[in-house]
Amino acid sequence: MNRRTFLHTSAAAGALAAFSIKASGAAKSGQKYRTAIVGCGWWGGNILGEAMASRQCEVVGLCDVDERQIAATAEKVGQVSSDRPRRYRDYRELLAQEKPDIVIVATPDHWHALPTIAAVNAGAHVYVEKPVAHTIGEGQAMVRAARRANRVVQVGTHRRTSPHSITAREFIRSGRVGEIGMMRGFATSLGRGPEKPLPTQPVPPGLDWNAWCGPAPLRPFNGTTNGGGIHPRGFRQYLDYANGTLGDWGIHWFDQIRWITGEKWPKRVFSTGGRPIKGPPVLTPNEQTTDAPDHQLVNFEFEKFSVAWESRAFAGNPVDKGENVGTYFYGTKGVFRLGWRSGWTFHPANEKDPVVHEDAKLHEPNQQNIRELWADFLDAIQTGRRPISDIEEGHRSSNCSLLGMISLKLGRSVEWDGATETIVGDPAANQLLRRAYRTGWDYPT
Repeated sequence: MNRRTFLHTSAAAGALAAFSIKASGAAKSGQKYRTAIVGCGWWGGNILGEAMASRQCEVVGLCDVDERQIAATAEKVGQVSSDRPRRYRDYRELLAQEKPDIVIVATPDHWHALPTIAAVNAGAHVYVEKPVAHTIGEGQAMVRAARRANRVVQVGTHRRTSPHSITAREFIRSGRVGEIGMMRGFATSLGRGPEKPLPTQPVPPGLDWNAWCGPAPLRPFNGTTNGGGIHPRGFRQYLDYANGTLGDWGIHWFDQIRWITGEKWPKRVFSTGGRPIKGPPVLTPNEQTTDAPDHQLVNFEFEKFSVAWESRAFAGNPVDKGENVGTYFYGTKGVFRLGWRSGWTFHPANEKDPVVHEDAKLHEPNQQNIRELWADFLDAIQTGRRPISDIEEGHRSSNCSLLGMISLKLGRSVEWDGATETIVGDPAANQLLRRAYRTGWDYPT
């Protein structure tokens, strides 16, 4: 029978204890950071909730181009605190008026770069959601801005502070899995067959759709009333604003692989995929579908191992024991499976040895570890150190997803020079490291 072993290594316990001590000590001292949020949607609300729960943050500003989202967030803030944040539709006005110490950027992907850069230039520390950016060039500019301003920028890869991820890292690094030659990351869902176009809808009152699209192309509006629409939560499957499942779930697992192994970047990337189930994308003035692939396969060649990524929006059957996202580490001493809600499990190559398992320890809502990541963020601000999910780390992990999308668009592999952050000998591929912004917005440098 499988033996459940709950590992609590000294490194993991020490790290989590440090988060708790720092948060508690600062809260008792009465220190408060003037905190604002840009992007008041679902996930931004989760981040802001943990910021308020730390008792070290006074919420002074809420910014969103959708007044409905601002109103909902303001109501929640009022329910749990005496803070009365002012409301803004333009992040630049918020920065000028409120002069926050901390800015949370929880917008759709195409809006991560500009507010982050503006915030650090205004003197604020930033917690920005993953992936770092929509294009690699934006991420490069964000790293440069953070370093130039000497501000702490934490990326929302909260799995670096998940207790079971910390013990997984220690387990693998201890050599108990042996020499690892390959990993396989995956994200699957059930899907519903061919995708039916959604009709263009009137823009709801209180939503500035032109500003929501911002530097990205201006598409006709559709909401999520019938499922699949762009705003507020369907944007990840529209490539003008995000990078599909690879950019959404993929970055979490590429970040875990890089963090656990210490590897900085892949040397070569090849991707294939398409929409054989959902069908060709549709975009007319009257109706549209998503345009991200319904499945994607990506091979990454790192210095010491290979990584295979698999995502699909169909046939999400329970072959992975109820967990539809995760990574397998294949070593000479066995197979290590790192999941999200299911924790981790090690299956030894020697069948006489016991299976080792640790459950996940997650927070609600939405089963995350933002609390620990926020505590690390505050500690980094107080001590002047780099945070565990520093902007450069998040940028490199995001690049894995973005290189996969570049390869998919080109239909060929790309060779990545991580030191110079260029694609070797391929001018056409290097053109895809950036994209043109819409008139009125300047691409960051």
